[in-house]
Amino acid sequence: MTIPEPGGRGDSTRAAAVPAAVPSAASAGLRVLIVDDHSIFRSGLRAELDADLTVLGEAATVDAAILSVIDLQPRVVLLDVHLPGGRGGGGAEVIREAASRAPHTLFLALSVSDAADDVVSVIRAGARGYITKSSSGAEVSEAARRVADGDAVFSPRLAGFVLDAFGAVAGETAETTEELDRLSARETEVMRLIARGYSYKEVASTLFIAAKTVETHVSAVLRKLQLSSRHELTAWALERKLL
Repeated sequence: MTIPEPGGRGDSTRAAAVPAAVPSAASAGLRVLIVDDHSIFRSGLRAELDADLTVLGEAATVDAAILSVIDLQPRVVLLDVHLPGGRGGGGAEVIREAASRAPHTLFLALSVSDAADDVVSVIRAGARGYITKSSSGAEVSEAARRVADGDAVFSPRLAGFVLDAFGAVAGETAETTEELDRLSARETEVMRLIARGYSYKEVASTLFIAAKTVETHVSAVLRKLQLSSRHELTAWALERKLL
């Protein structure tokens, strides 16, 4: 079910964080913090997240979000791009101010906006992904898990903005290098799709192969390129303008 986005301007009491009880390490799943200035959206998202995600708390402003990230140390922050407070930098400001004091926390941007400027600003600040609020609770949950596992997660249309922002031109062919020569033709195809943010199932559907085969190819690519995660693979491909 799509989570509704209210039409109003947000909470009148949005200056404070709304903490939730922190579970014991034994009972905790993936620990997340929800940051959005609309209480209806926060409540709806909390209700629709998968059961293995533990919501540590909520925040409605830049200032409250920074404090909550530092105090609660979540694994993933589900972060709105446009937030009141602070110096006017919104979600990007939260990342810049809090990331160094929460070294194990990762940020997943969640917004109604799919404007290129919004996408690029939070990615440059350090977000590991960007999806729109039209995503279902299950889709947000899966994106959060992927970010926690080290992947970069983008809606397919938004991935193009990121590639352009980091100097990669769609369809551009890189010169053959020793690193690329290590990969088979099929591994190269899989590498390009994974680096663009495709899931295993999406790659399998695109290439007409089994998802398990995709997983095998990804493992081989990471091993041959001496990389440890799909996030590193995306950065590697962007640097070499392979996408």
